[in-house]
Amino acid sequence: MNVIIAGCGRVGATLAEQLCQEGHDITVIDKDYEQVSQIVNQADVRGITGNAASYATQMEADIDKADLMIAVTSADEINLLSCLIAKKAGNCQTIARVRNPIYHDEIRHIREELGLSMAINPERTAAKEVARLLRFPSAIEVDSFCKGQIELLKFKITAQSALCDCRIIDIVNRLRCDVLVCIIERGDEVIIPNGQMKIHAGDLISIVAPSTNVNRFFKAAGVVTNQVKNAMLIGGGRTSFYLAKLLLKMGIRVKIIEKDRQRCEDLSEQLPEAMIICGDGTDQSLLLEEGVARMESVAALTDIDEENVMLALYAKSISKGKMITRVNVDTYDAILNKLDIGSVIHPKAVTTESILQYVRAMQNTIGNNVETLYRLVNNRVEALEFRIREKSAVTDVPLKDLHTKEGLLLCAIRRGNRIIIPRGQDSIQLGDSVVVITTVLGLKDIGDILK
Repeated sequence: MNVIIAGCGRVGATLAEQLCQEGHDITVIDKDYEQVSQIVNQADVRGITGNAASYATQMEADIDKADLMIAVTSADEINLLSCLIAKKAGNCQTIARVRNPIYHDEIRHIREELGLSMAINPERTAAKEVARLLRFPSAIEVDSFCKGQIELLKFKITAQSALCDCRIIDIVNRLRCDVLVCIIERGDEVIIPNGQMKIHAGDLISIVAPSTNVNRFFKAAGVVTNQVKNAMLIGGGRTSFYLAKLLLKMGIRVKIIEKDRQRCEDLSEQLPEAMIICGDGTDQSLLLEEGVARMESVAALTDIDEENVMLALYAKSISKGKMITRVNVDTYDAILNKLDIGSVIHPKAVTTESILQYVRAMQNTIGNNVETLYRLVNNRVEALEFRIREKSAVTDVPLKDLHTKEGLLLCAIRRGNRIIIPRGQDSIQLGDSVVVITTVLGLKDIGDILK
């Protein structure tokens, strides 16, 4: 496909590189010549220096031949205007990043009036991810498929765990829960396991389970599962705003610490049920005074990554609560994974995943579209949900007879309202949704699982 990306920041650059690797023709637009040059040098893309909201610039980028415009500049208004012009000039599909909470309640109207195919809000999507984590505080990551009917959860195995030194094939019988272990992280090694593999203390494991089974599984495994009752959010930015609204709806008490007085006043008006504290969240004495040690969850959500990491390390040292750390730059992920800072949230990665999911669904010609896509373990693993819309080589064949690629696992099937953790005798049928975990990156269709 011909794809134009407006904005060469971190999200734009990541999208350009990934989509180029997947065989798309990419053109990037940005007012900053150096940023454009950097992307052009890193990936096989075409670069144009100019204003993406300019008709002339878009014509220079061949908008009339484009299949998709992705607008991810730093300004919502530029993104929306770029998509409007692209829709009128090129009649292509359009995706806009829209971050300002002012537009949130109007986004459906904006999408309809401007003809947007997709509008994505990174901070709100990140907030939804944090809210899911606080439902299962023992999990490091929680991702959902099939509209929340299937959960993918990652957690750490301790020496006291019922799963320690247990073979994967024995888990269902031992715990009497229908779940599937799909990823094991052991040091720097990432394993898509078979049934004979043993789980060891210190492993990070990811399981797939029907959402109705998750609490039963954690309880049987001796893992605390109760939803937290209170949360301290350090930093009063957009992510905290969206998160506080979600948590308050869940019945969780919220305390926000923000040093900007005007922002505190705004939050007090917008979130009357939350407690807003005007103060410096990096001040240890203030945190202690506000009860950080007694909190069941603490989220470091300032705009400065280093502050968030240090805050999480401090809070972890004095509290047993669930820790959430927001990190914008993924450069030091390998180091962060070795620190005990709880769950790390990347709003920019969430944006990239959502857009890649949409592009893959657009490109699909057979019809078995990628409905959901998550990139896991520092982008070394992908979790995908495929919707089976047509019969193919993978349908109506027992899974044990499918010759699938190495490093790939079929984890779950939704058939109507029924969730199946598949075994060898099960098969994929027309109308199913299928969840696949794989180290083979870039799958675009369910048929790609075959050798």
